Amino acid sequence: MKDAKQRKLLINAGISWLFDAMDIGMLSFIIAALAVSWNLGADQVGLLTAINSIGMAVGAALAGAMADRYGRKAILLGTLVLFSLATGISAIATSFFVLCVLRFFAGVGLGGELPVASTLVSESVPVKERGRVIVILESFWAAGWLVAAVISYFVIPEYGWRIAFVIGALPVFYAIYLRRNIEDSPRYINQKKEKKLGFMQRISFIWSKPYRRSTFVLWILWFTVVFSYYGMFLWLPSVMVLKGFTLVKSFQYVMLMTLAQLPGYFTAAYFIEKFGRKFVLVLYLFFTAVCALWFGLAETEVTLLLSGALLSFFNLGAWGGMYAYTPELYPTEARATGVGFAAAFGRIGGVLGPFLVGMLVAANVSLPTIFTIFFVSILIGVAAVLFWGKETRGIDPDAVTS
Repeated sequence: MKDAKQRKLLINAGISWLFDAMDIGMLSFIIAALAVSWNLGADQVGLLTAINSIGMAVGAALAGAMADRYGRKAILLGTLVLFSLATGISAIATSFFVLCVLRFFAGVGLGGELPVASTLVSESVPVKERGRVIVILESFWAAGWLVAAVISYFVIPEYGWRIAFVIGALPVFYAIYLRRNIEDSPRYINQKKEKKLGFMQRISFIWSKPYRRSTFVLWILWFTVVFSYYGMFLWLPSVMVLKGFTLVKSFQYVMLMTLAQLPGYFTAAYFIEKFGRKFVLVLYLFFTAVCALWFGLAETEVTLLLSGALLSFFNLGAWGGMYAYTPELYPTEARATGVGFAAAFGRIGGVLGPFLVGMLVAANVSLPTIFTIFFVSILIGVAAVLFWGKETRGIDPDAVTS
């Protein structure tokens, strides 16, 4: 990317993305610690993560719709402030119920920020660089998880989970910086001059004949990817404990697995402009499914680390492809709504995945069986993209109507 202004936007949006990932990543470690200090059952752990995801579903739908009405910048800042404050207040939660309420509001902010940030960046870069730039934006997610893993490894065992929530409130100060250092995309600014579609008109638009198939594919893709990701990764530290490792040891292993996300993103960023969006999504999701099955069956330290690292590599590379692909299927007047509602439907999977794992673990269902469920669900997403998905590489969605 040669344009300094576009590079600055990518970095600024990427840091907000990093904070989002840091919050969600720390939650997975905090829950593992909470399960010990508050004596939470597996069903309660599943419920807490599910409530966070319910908030993310609500936030994605609302923020996407509001971003088409009020602008990408304003909604991005609002979601960043919301999840930061809710996370910070979580540090003084005195009961499981209060923590669940706070995590719902944090989820609204977290879920809202991601589709708005990806839409803003996608609209602000040249078509020929769009896919690669969005995957690079997504790579900040891995950095956020690494920060979460480092904080959790050094802070939680020594100072407790409440301090981790306090650290999670710091992004509110970043919002003050962003207010002066980002602006709405040129596409949105130009489109503002035209008459805007109403909320129900935008919903009808994304399900109209020219976009119906794309919306259908996106909703299946998002549901299967988010269902499997949150079902697997929010439980990762706890799964390592279930496999016989100490809490601190599980934190170490998850940190190592998280490092594999970065090359996953960077290889996807290379392939996405060379071979296309469908190639990246189908290839990376297929191997995500294979590695999920392998991880569930793994019993030794070597196979756990190797399968977990490859699971991170392929899964997060696929996420990058999905975020690049989604905004390219809609024109500017309904783009954030289309992205937001696809993400919101996906977050329903993010609700069901962790909750289902909690229920199955509580019922003493074996880990290989649980990960087989994720294996099958991911393959459904692969089939949807392979057989019904459109290729969008090099296409300007504002220049086509079907």
